[in-house]
Amino acid sequence: MNISLRQLRVFLGVAQQRHFRRAAEHVHLSQPAVSRHIADLEAELGVRLFDRSTREVIPTEAGRYLESAIERVLDELEGVLEHVHSEGERRRGKIRIASVPTLSASLMPACIADCAREYPELAIQLHDQTQTLVLDSVRGGEVDFGIAIDPPEAGDFDSEVIMRDPFCLACRSDHPLARQKTVSWKKLQGQPLILLDYSSGSRRLIDQILQKHGVEARVVQQTSHTHTAFRMVEAGLGVTITPALSSPPATLAVRRLTPTEQRAVTLIHRRQRSLSPLAALVWNRLRELAAKGALTSY
Repeated sequence: MNISLRQLRVFLGVAQQRHFRRAAEHVHLSQPAVSRHIADLEAELGVRLFDRSTREVIPTEAGRYLESAIERVLDELEGVLEHVHSEGERRRGKIRIASVPTLSASLMPACIADCAREYPELAIQLHDQTQTLVLDSVRGGEVDFGIAIDPPEAGDFDSEVIMRDPFCLACRSDHPLARQKTVSWKKLQGQPLILLDYSSGSRRLIDQILQKHGVEARVVQQTSHTHTAFRMVEAGLGVTITPALSSPPATLAVRRLTPTEQRAVTLIHRRQRSLSPLAALVWNRLRELAAKGALTSY
């Protein structure tokens, strides 16, 4: 059966107005177009819907039944279509996210690609920044939300931990520690360490962990970028402590540090500022990706 929504709307207009000309004005069509829609609908249903006279149009018994049913169904359909339209509008636009570099390179590509497939009219603008700049961007309202590491100034933010990322040791494959499957934190005593500087969210945690395990850090180099730290390790300048999600190059040996110590990957937004529906959509998608283990780690 091939019946269009337009035919049903025209039928309802005629049934309510009891007149073809008034119905045509009501549905914004010409009178011949209204007559044609009614004739096509009657032909498709195989039943007469109106008794016509020179003065008025009266629904038949079948027409009265269809009128009572269609009026309710069309009202429900209007609600459904309005809901779908509002959902489409909610998923159209741009959001801005600030993220620390290791998560920009591991978590965000999967999220952006996933959202591009499912919501092609949603644009995500990534701000790849150090931890201190991520916190400043969220605090200043420059972005919708941020992805940070254990933000110390929790009083400024509403936050949600979405995953835990363990710390590892990265060293040259010919380094003595590379011969072990796991490396104790205490084995780092006296080792030349190449660490990220204090603009990184992980450095503060690494200092605390080393102190917790009684290791006196011998830091020989500090850098703002994990890539620089890895290149220094490749050059034989020392070893580095790095999160598993930082993806050290295959040229380096990566060993889990024991006992396991982790950093908290945290979504943050300004306290007492609600997320927009669009930002909440991506926030939830990041949570889902983290829960599914959609990220590569060592």
